[in-house]
Amino acid sequence: MIIGIAGGTGSGKTTVVRKIIESLPEGSVTVLSQDSYYKDSSHLPWEERRAQNFDEPRAFDWLLLYEHLTMLREGKAVDEPVYDYTTCSRLKETKHIEPRQVIILEGIMALVDPSIRAIMDMKVFVDADSDERLIRVLRRDVVERGRTVEDLVDRYQRIIKPMHNLHIEPTKQYADIIVPQGGSNSVAIDLLKQYIKINSK
Repeated sequence: MIIGIAGGTGSGKTTVVRKIIESLPEGSVTVLSQDSYYKDSSHLPWEERRAQNFDEPRAFDWLLLYEHLTMLREGKAVDEPVYDYTTCSRLKETKHIEPRQVIILEGIMALVDPSIRAIMDMKVFVDADSDERLIRVLRRDVVERGRTVEDLVDRYQRIIKPMHNLHIEPTKQYADIIVPQGGSNSVAIDLLKQYIKINSK
């Protein structure tokens, strides 16, 4: 069973994924992070790398992601890329991913590509207020990715917000389930967990 979980940056996707994993038998879920499939840009000068728009579909290696999802569905293991946000490039090492009963693809644009949507058994959109998403992004990126508050606010206004409206928000129409209020909506998450339990047997 392949489940796509999409939603804006800082919407609570990771929390939803964690709660799904906790509700299912240990070892029954494999998670692919769409962020791992950013195209490698190590060949570009640092300033060009930093200036890239990571919030548009062209930033992702869709062919490799499709190939890996298909292999997992066929019961084959894959080597997921490892992306380094501090250098905006892929590392040489990879992450070995084994196929499991439930395969989750989590990412801001998990529902963007038609060919990837077509192989999903369930499509989920995690929704959250834009102010809440901005606060979560600030907390995460300052601590984990070494960004400054000024850079993040500028990037949010210039790129994240308009790209969200252009590329991410419209994919809500493809979702089978919409989870309002992000990872704090226990009712919606419980319904989602029950559906997965019933249909993944």
